[in-house]
Amino acid sequence: MKFLVDMPFSPGLAEWLIHQGHEAVHAMHINLEKAPDIEILEYARKEGHIVITADLDYPRLLALMKTQNPGIILFRGGNYSEQAARDRLEQALKMIPHDDLMYSIVVIDKSRIRRRQLPI
Repeated sequence: MKFLVDMPFSPGLAEWLIHQGHEAVHAMHINLEKAPDIEILEYARKEGHIVITADLDYPRLLALMKTQNPGIILFRGGNYSEQAARDRLEQALKMIPHDDLMYSIVVIDKSRIRRRQLPI
């Protein structure tokens, strides 16, 4: 799997994903740290990345784009420590088939993980 970790998370999350056997890049490392959300989504779509974010604008933008990718993993419900984000992400990646991630919005909060298929 290929992931683009958005600015609400540290580059450490991308490094952890790499250690788990995935391809991952942090927005800061590809000069997207100040890019508009739509630009990040377009980059992810073109490069085949799934965006990991806590930015609530992404699902709305995907709905307006009427596209079925890129997939998004959206953390909601407050701040997550680095370890808590890793733990919840690990649970989501075990729970949701990898083939479905590219075409889904996965919402992670403190008590549950849910998936909605794109387009919305």
